[in-house]
Amino acid sequence: MSDSLRNKVVVITGASSGIGRSIALESAGRGATVILLARSKDKLDKIAAEAQELSGASAYAFATDMGESDQIDATFKEIVKVANHIDYLVNSAGFGKFANFVEMDRREVTSMFQVNVLGLMYFTRLIGRVMMEQKTGQIINIGSIAGKIPTTKSAAYSASKAAVIQFSNVLRLELKPFGVKVMTVNPGPVYTNFFNIADETGNYAKNVSEFMLDPDDVAWQIAHYFGSNKRELDLPLSLAVLAKLYNLFPKIGDWCSWKFASRK
Repeated sequence: MSDSLRNKVVVITGASSGIGRSIALESAGRGATVILLARSKDKLDKIAAEAQELSGASAYAFATDMGESDQIDATFKEIVKVANHIDYLVNSAGFGKFANFVEMDRREVTSMFQVNVLGLMYFTRLIGRVMMEQKTGQIINIGSIAGKIPTTKSAAYSASKAAVIQFSNVLRLELKPFGVKVMTVNPGPVYTNFFNIADETGNYAKNVSEFMLDPDDVAWQIAHYFGSNKRELDLPLSLAVLAKLYNLFPKIGDWCSWKFASRK
C-alpha cells in the first residue's frame, strides 16, 4: 500500500459490495479519506471501519438509495459538512435484470434507470458543482461493456449503461474548462452479487466464466488512473477489442453476438 491518496477525499456510491466496496478499500489502502454511499448502513459501517484501519484517515458511511432524489439531496448536505473538498467521485451504484425485454415488468425497467442513470446523473450534478468551484477533481462513472456490445436479454440494462457512457462523454467536454476530469470504466462480467439479481438461474455467470473479472483487480486499475487524463477504460482486453470491432463491423458484430455472446 502507498500514500498516493493521502489527504484526498474519495466519494463512492454502491460502496457496500462488489466494485464499489473494492474501490473503497483500495482507496483507503492508499491513504484516502473515503465517503461511502449505499442502502445498507450495517454493511457500510463495517467497510468504513475496515477502511479507517487501512488508511488511518476518516471514513464516513451514509445510507442512501440512489434511486431516491430526496435521499441523494440529504446525503449531499451531510457530505459537504464533513469534507471541505472532494477529489474523486466514483459512481458504482447500479443493478441489472436479464430477461427478454417484452416480458419485463415496466417497474423493473423504471427502477433500473432510476438508479443506474438518473440517480447517477443527479448526484454527479451536485458533486460536479463542488469540483467546478474547486477547479479540480475527477468523476469516474462505472458503465459496462454491455453498453457497447449488445447481447440478448439485456436490452434495458444495456440501454442504461449506454446512457451512462454517453452522459460521461458529454460531461467530459462540459467540465474540461473547469479542470474537472471524467473517466468511464466499462467492465465485462465481474465476480460480484450482481448476478444474484440479474440472473437468478446462475447460468450466465457459468457461461461467461472465462471473461470474469475480480473486483479487486478492477478497483486497482481504476485507482491507478486516479488523476490521469484517461477518458475510458474497457475491461477485460478481449472484450475491449470486441467492442472496437463491433463499432467497425456492426452487422458481423450482431451475428457474432447472437451466435456466441448471448449466453443468458
